[in-house]
Amino acid sequence: MSIEIRKVETDKEKKQFIDFPHDLYKTDPNYVPEIYLAVSELISEKKNPFFKHSKASLYLAYKDDKIVGRVAAIINNNYNKFHTCNVGFFGLFDVIDDQEVANSLLDAAMAYGKANGVDRVLGPTNFTTNDTAGLLVEGFDSPPVVQMTYNYAYYQRLIEHYGFTKDMDMYAFWIPTKTANEKSLLLSERLKERLNSRGITFRNLNMKKFKTEVDKVRNIYRAAWEKNWGFVPPTDEEFDFLAEGLKMILDERYAYIAEENGEMIGFAVGLPDVNEIMINVKKGRLFPFGIFKLLFGKKKVKKVRIVLLGVKEEYRKIGIEAIFYANLIRAAQNNNLLGGEASWILESNQMMVQGAENLNGKKYKTYRIYTKNVAG
Repeated sequence: MSIEIRKVETDKEKKQFIDFPHDLYKTDPNYVPEIYLAVSELISEKKNPFFKHSKASLYLAYKDDKIVGRVAAIINNNYNKFHTCNVGFFGLFDVIDDQEVANSLLDAAMAYGKANGVDRVLGPTNFTTNDTAGLLVEGFDSPPVVQMTYNYAYYQRLIEHYGFTKDMDMYAFWIPTKTANEKSLLLSERLKERLNSRGITFRNLNMKKFKTEVDKVRNIYRAAWEKNWGFVPPTDEEFDFLAEGLKMILDERYAYIAEENGEMIGFAVGLPDVNEIMINVKKGRLFPFGIFKLLFGKKKVKKVRIVLLGVKEEYRKIGIEAIFYANLIRAAQNNNLLGGEASWILESNQMMVQGAENLNGKKYKTYRIYTKNVAG
């Protein structure tokens, strides 16, 4: 049977592109469907501000006229400018366990990169490292938490057999509330008292002033992450797009701000693991009934994901990061949560790795970004 790769162009094909994983994973108990509306807006050239500076092409693989895989080929111009490089990306990669089909999809991504003059292709990223990113290579025995990727274990074999090699690993740590290091939590509380005497205080994010809070967080996020591997500062529109996507699932009990004399100097955001709800929402459709499951179930979830943490450079290594971690764990304990996932943390970020380990966190999932040179 021949394999055909078709570029996605029509609305029907876009819907098929979004829905393909639901059929692929229909027998996998750990699969969580992504919110259909969120993916639809992500790939929309009209709604996603990513497309104001960059571009992507979506492809579907057919075998005997049946869809058997998908991939996005991506050119992120802002990434290349920021890192002074010339790379392309692949993402939204899903495929049956067939090397020939995988090769055909990755060929399409590599050809797109070559046609746009890139030197190498990295991935998976969907579309940037500010979105979901990474291939799961360790930790397949539990569902992903909110906004983390999931895939079959055979993807690693298919991608590596094609010739991609590891560029960077990213970790997820599980910190159970029952076994969190109580000594570290108490030390953080005393440290908070000392910082308070210096005029550094901590409070919860104010959802009633969401726009104002986002505007302040934006600048700290850019500054705090700019030296991280793979980071590219989002434009104002992109950051607002990302923030708006989080607004529905944010819970201010797990979102914190650090201030010095009223000026924001750091922030941390934990997201309730709404994947506990979405796992039971068919094909990720929030309407007409899924939206109620999400809104009413948000405060009943049993896990939280520590997704964002940023501190101005001049205020690092004085304990603010440890206090954020401790606040999140205490909030999880007070609200009878099972624990929290800290993710993703770059394998090279020893300070954050150490912070998770100090709380008795266990590395339980690993995600990987791959790279491959484009042949001449």
